Amino acid sequence: MIVTIERLGHHGDGIAEGPVFAARTLPGEVVEGEVQGARIAAPRILTPSVDRRRAPCAHYSACGGCALQHATDGFVAGWKEGVVAQALAGQGLAAPMRGVLTSPDRSRRRAVLTGKRTKSGAMVGFHSPASDVVVDVPGCLLLRPALTAALPVLHRVTIASASRKAPLSLTVTDTDGGVDLAVTGGKPLEQTLFSTLAALADEGDLARLTWEGEVVAARRPAVQTLGRARVAVPPGGFLQATVEGQAALMRAVIEAVGDARRVADLFAGSGTFALPLAERAEVHAAEGSPDMIAALLSAARATPGLRPVTAEARDLFRRPLLPDELARFDAVVLDPPRAGAEAQVREIAAARVPVLAYVSCNPVTFARDARILADAGYTIDWVLPVDQFRWSPHVELAARLTLG
Repeated sequence: MIVTIERLGHHGDGIAEGPVFAARTLPGEVVEGEVQGARIAAPRILTPSVDRRRAPCAHYSACGGCALQHATDGFVAGWKEGVVAQALAGQGLAAPMRGVLTSPDRSRRRAVLTGKRTKSGAMVGFHSPASDVVVDVPGCLLLRPALTAALPVLHRVTIASASRKAPLSLTVTDTDGGVDLAVTGGKPLEQTLFSTLAALADEGDLARLTWEGEVVAARRPAVQTLGRARVAVPPGGFLQATVEGQAALMRAVIEAVGDARRVADLFAGSGTFALPLAERAEVHAAEGSPDMIAALLSAARATPGLRPVTAEARDLFRRPLLPDELARFDAVVLDPPRAGAEAQVREIAAARVPVLAYVSCNPVTFARDARILADAGYTIDWVLPVDQFRWSPHVELAARLTLG
């Protein structure tokens, strides 16, 4: 069957009339292939787009870690900006859009890899598209050099600790102290395995190795720099994917809150925004994870010159801050997970907080929440799309909303 690709879907697949889906195609391309279940699994490009380029990574044909290396950077940036605008339009909204800020290649400081034992050893990397096959990724163009250098020790950890029936989940983070490895899904941590893993941490010069949350080796502090503060992020704890992306979001948040003297940082994590903001404002942070709140407070106490920082471990989905609690703040920062912050946003709207800096990893739930705020009299002053997950369909954003 021959089809013409009309647009890209939110997962980056080309969509032709029907709809027919074809991976790694671009709008305007004419492609041919067998259609199975409304999908062309292996499209052959008959007429390529002017935006098509040769993928720079040797693993691209097999690896599912990237979805858009076949497109020029300009096309990807424009498409991601369009994803945000389309999500807003779906809620009857529009906003001034700032240009997309894209992290460079080899800049991912945090990734979740899969380790799978094989008859001859192990495979460590990303899954093939729509498959449970794991692809080794030496020389990966996404990861920081420190993480690619750690791949050999990840292979050895997988061989030593994975069962043949289930893969390991390997969360690797490049910290100021070195590579932090958090492993889940492996064998029970008996004494022999503990000793083996501790020895591998030494051999691989890991800063820290944890197994199902239990510390096996802590050779150096696994800390991250957030403004002037140095934070010991819990094993596997949330962290912005790239330093460049974090800096772009931080600049946007600082601009959005302006000269606010009292700020609430909700879904605060370990202090990505709270700690730099505390250099200029009094901050109250709320986050569901007690471990991340403990890390934030410890860093705040150890950093001279910060304004007062308070924090609480609180499930903001079930127990959002209420209007009487929000009344003392001049601005609120929101950085929720992909589900958004509907319950909390309704309370912010009821409290009529003057300024909101909203950081989102899901344009659809951001647009839903922005609709609630717009109905309460808020205006979206601007939206900044941020592409930390280069060559993926994923896009993040920061936005400023103010009460009219």
